[in-house]
Amino acid sequence: MNFHNWLPAVGRFLRDEDGPTAVEYAVMMALIIVACLGSVTLLAQKTDESFSASGDAIDGAFGP
Repeated sequence: MNFHNWLPAVGRFLRDEDGPTAVEYAVMMALIIVACLGSVTLLAQKTDESFSASGDAIDGAFGP
């Protein structure tokens, strides 16, 4: 490959944004997944606390 063929190839490589765009989308998807997992975990904890409190209240109302 001589210099005249090499220079346009380098220019195309520098202008091509398909690779970085795919990486950006992958990073955004990973951040969205982490946020969703955190939200679901928090929701599960709060739901468990709520049901436990309800169960304790029912046990207290009908207790011995």
